[in-house]
Amino acid sequence: MTSDDTKRQERHMKKYGIRLCIMFMLVLTACGKKQKAADETVYRIYEVNKEETKVASREITTTETDTEKLLGVLIEELEKTPEDTENRAAITEVIQLQSSTVADESANLNFGVGYYAQSLTGEILTRAAIVRTLTQIPDVNYVSFLVDGSALLNNQGAPVGVMTADQFIDNSGNEINTEEKVTLVLYFANENGDKLKTVTREVVYSSNISLDKLVMEQLITGVQDGEEAYPTINPATKVVSVTVSDGTCYVNLDKEFLTQIYKVDANVTIYSIVNSLVELSDVNRVQISINGETDLSYKESIPLATVFERNLELVEQ
Repeated sequence: MTSDDTKRQERHMKKYGIRLCIMFMLVLTACGKKQKAADETVYRIYEVNKEETKVASREITTTETDTEKLLGVLIEELEKTPEDTENRAAITEVIQLQSSTVADESANLNFGVGYYAQSLTGEILTRAAIVRTLTQIPDVNYVSFLVDGSALLNNQGAPVGVMTADQFIDNSGNEINTEEKVTLVLYFANENGDKLKTVTREVVYSSNISLDKLVMEQLITGVQDGEEAYPTINPATKVVSVTVSDGTCYVNLDKEFLTQIYKVDANVTIYSIVNSLVELSDVNRVQISINGETDLSYKESIPLATVFERNLELVEQ
């Protein structure tokens, strides 16, 4: 082998060695990125378009897993001025978020009185953006709003109550959260708690919530000023789900429903639900469950395995 051949071989080996080093470094780098990605979670941050006709979203990633700290991360993102100039932040300086906490699977936000300065549609979209963002947190299933320390009221003066993501359509496309007005016939208790009283109530509600769920929320909220009736359901009760199939409304409530805090007969509570729901055109019967279970009794006297039908004999004339 000539000296020239030896030199060429040495140069070839050096280049080969360099290539191996580069490839090894790229593999290490790629592995590092993969590991980092595995530790990160993607969250969608919802914003409101400036025309207040829909919500839009963008993605962020974070390695934070602590519930309280993650709440802070997402709220900070909700307060950021969007890069997309067509949108506004869900939490603006006008509504002034004063505090936020997490308890019992609920994120509780307290806003300043400026919250009520929003337009009707803008306020609904603000709620939609915040609720859809925060309920992505693993330990948060509900969101409640306070304004200056008191429960948020809708434009009818009734408490909005706890909110879930499924109350708000994911309208990052063309869907719009709008409000509609409906007249509901609801049944509450009389003064003695042994009969039902009929209450007719006009409700303005977000059009993406089903009427059967709206009825349940109104019953849980209780009576309003001027209504000569009394509440029947523990206000701490949460609606897990409400569905209608073949004329039967399946109402799934959490265990708080079983704790009665009012002096109301058991059948009055049950039929306040049944009679109110059967007032809807697509409901003829009602099945009530607790966290999906029906093999138990309400107040040890009414089996929930029963499929209930309207009972007008309980209605006070």
